[in-house]
Amino acid sequence: MSPFIAEIVGTAILIILGDGVVANVILSKTKGFNGGLISITFGWSMAVFVGVYVSATASGAHLNPAVTIALAYAGKFDWALVPQYLVAQLIGAMIGPFLVWLAYKQHFDETPDGDTKLGVFCTAPAKRNYMHNFLTELIGTFVFMFAVLSITKSSASLGSLDALPVGLLVLGIGLSLGGPTGYAIKPARDLGPRIAHFILPIKNKRNSDWGYSWIPVIGPIIGALISVYLFSLL
Repeated sequence: MSPFIAEIVGTAILIILGDGVVANVILSKTKGFNGGLISITFGWSMAVFVGVYVSATASGAHLNPAVTIALAYAGKFDWALVPQYLVAQLIGAMIGPFLVWLAYKQHFDETPDGDTKLGVFCTAPAKRNYMHNFLTELIGTFVFMFAVLSITKSSASLGSLDALPVGLLVLGIGLSLGGPTGYAIKPARDLGPRIAHFILPIKNKRNSDWGYSWIPVIGPIIGALISVYLFSLL
């Protein structure tokens, strides 16, 4: 695969499995209904593991605009390649939720609450306070990026399981910092599915909450930039 296709495929798989576990837990009459936060965090960690695994060789498995921009800022990635990576990630992040909607369409139709349906696609705060929500996303992505830089700098190798530490990292962030905002920590992960929610003919859906949409985009990017700056100092 080319890096562009790899970023599309990796991001799409990440979102299919990530949004898919959310759909399984919160939509009406699914086999996993009411599975709880633990199911969601484990599902997302495996989503990241698989997405990274299938795309790492071809593209480096960024799968995250915050990572791409932060690596370019740190001089570890060519700025000229940034636009194609961001476009690929957004495309993948729109393909993934479309397939989740197809798989769970009957359950979307059975679910009356518009907030629940939106929650399959994108994040929302448990308590809406934009400053605190922004700081939560910044902190979560700071931890994610700092740990990823540490993992990639290490000479230790797990062979074909090199993607596993990143999956476990996402599990830890979800369990520890996921409560306030749902830990987007990946701008495309939130923006792509939010666009898909806006476009798709979902029965009795609510608006796509564009007023909140900037937080899981800007917060992670700034958090990742701060992380690479401090990592370089240390």
